[in-house]
Parts: sequence; C-alpha cells; structure tokens
Amino acid sequence: MTAPISVCTLGSGRADHLRNLVAGLAMNRVKPAELVIGVMQDEPYDLPDTPFPVRQHVLGSGRLTLSVARNRAAAEAANERLVFLDIDCIPDPDLVGDYDARMDLTDGILMGEVLYLPKGATDGGLDFAAFAKAGVKHSERSGPPETPLGDCTDYRCFWSLNFAMRRSEFLALGGFDESFVGYGGEDTDFGRTAAEAGLPFHWTRGARAYHQYHPHHMPPVHHLDSVIANAHRFRDKWGHVTMDHWLKAFTLMGLVERRGDDFVRVRETEDSDLALTAQQSDQPYASSARVLAVLEAERPALADA
Repeated sequence: MTAPISVCTLGSGRADHLRNLVAGLAMNRVKPAELVIGVMQDEPYDLPDTPFPVRQHVLGSGRLTLSVARNRAAAEAANERLVFLDIDCIPDPDLVGDYDARMDLTDGILMGEVLYLPKGATDGGLDFAAFAKAGVKHSERSGPPETPLGDCTDYRCFWSLNFAMRRSEFLALGGFDESFVGYGGEDTDFGRTAAEAGLPFHWTRGARAYHQYHPHHMPPVHHLDSVIANAHRFRDKWGHVTMDHWLKAFTLMGLVERRGDDFVRVRETEDSDLALTAQQSDQPYASSARVLAVLEAERPALADA
C-alpha cells in the first residue's frame, strides 16, 4: 500500500545515516509516494534501490543552508501531504501510515515521536524491536500524548526533526526563512510564523523516528557565530531573541557578552569549551540543560544576573 505522501529530507555527508533512512522507508508498511532530498553537497548520494521514487536536488556545497534545502524539497514534492525527516532519522515501520491516518483528522503541523539511539545501535542493521528497547526520549522534549493527537500550545516546541503538514499550508507560510543561515533559529522562526498564521500544532502519538547517534555539542558551541547572527535576525524580526538558553550558556562560559540588545563574541572557542559541551559516546544525545546546570552551579552570581 502507498500513501499520497512525499517524504522530504536534506543532507550533507552522513551517507550511512541517509541509507538507513531510505531503508527504513522501504520497510514501512505503508510506503510513501516518493522521497525528495535537498542535497547540500556537490554530488548526489549513492542510494539503494527503493519501491518508491527518490529524487535528489543537488544544491551544492558551501554555507549551511538548512532552510533553502527544506524549502527546495517541499517545492519539488509532488504530493499535498509532506513528511519532513532529518537525515539522522530512521522511520519506524508505521511512521508513514501513522502520519497519513493522523492527517485525515486535522490540518496544521503534526510532530511525531523521536527516540534517541545509543552509539552502535545500527551496527547490526535495522532491528526495530531492538531500537524500541534501546531508544530513549530526550529529557528536554515532550513525550507523546495518550491519544492519537495532542494539542501543543507553545510554538517554541516546534522541531523540524520529524514533522508533517500539508504542502499548501507550508507554501502559504513561505516555508523556512532563508535569511537564517547556518545553525540555529530557523525552527523557532518557522514555528512563530505558523502560530501567527493561526496554524495549530499537534503532538502525535506514533509516527516515530529513531535518531541515529552522531557526535554533537549542546549548546552548539561549534556553531556559536551563526547562533548569535540568527538570534539577532530573530530579534529584528519578532522583537526579542530566541535560543536564549544557549546564549546564557555561552555567556556563563565567557564566550559571549551582552552589550545592549546585541550579543558579542569576546574570545575564541577553546578545547575546554568543546569538552564541556561534547556528547559523550555513552550518551544517546547531548543536553544543553546538563551543561547549564554545571555552569550555573559554578557561577551562581553570573547565572542570576
């Protein structure tokens, strides 16, 4: 069975992760009509054969253009129902069918479940029973509702890792704001734009994706400059900054100072900063809350300022 759904993803590198995403879609009980990929590198991916079309749109390498890549995938999609998955996600065998059934019930933005896999979880192939046992919910994200759909009333909870919506609604919003370049802010901006337009947000029971392990930093100190630039872009657009918990952490680390309405880098990133924020190999995900707790305990006077 095939659903009238276009799955959209984007990628730069992480070819093994993308192949697992593709393999997971091929194992879905309800197949998507197509997979559309915004390719942020100079060559398309070498992917396995699939029971559905895969269309790759090569955007080239250069600056990280998450908004551009997502918008291109959505613009090229052939179906009204869109599912967005990040390249690190392996869709559960029921993901496409769950989203298709939930989209029969409502409009707006649907956000599926995400479980984080530990390092090495995919070494033996795709074993979804093992993934369900090993995967953990992110401590800083809401769990699934008891019912198929649950209301989400805070646009800041929007997360582009795993969501679905109608193509016409996505295009009416203008997609993701392409002036957000690099890492950070574009998700919250999209959520704010959707909320201002009156689109509802729904937590979705099911539509699960398993996030594949990769080394990471939270807060994303390796993207500090783009976080600052995008926080200022959000402020200029909406009247206040976003990513304030990351900016607070950077301030406590002595990397950033607030000067009036601006945040300014005051020193270069050092190995100790990377060590503090690094995801350890025994952790399925990196946690900004963990780092903030450490910093606030070490520097209570600054934390309360």
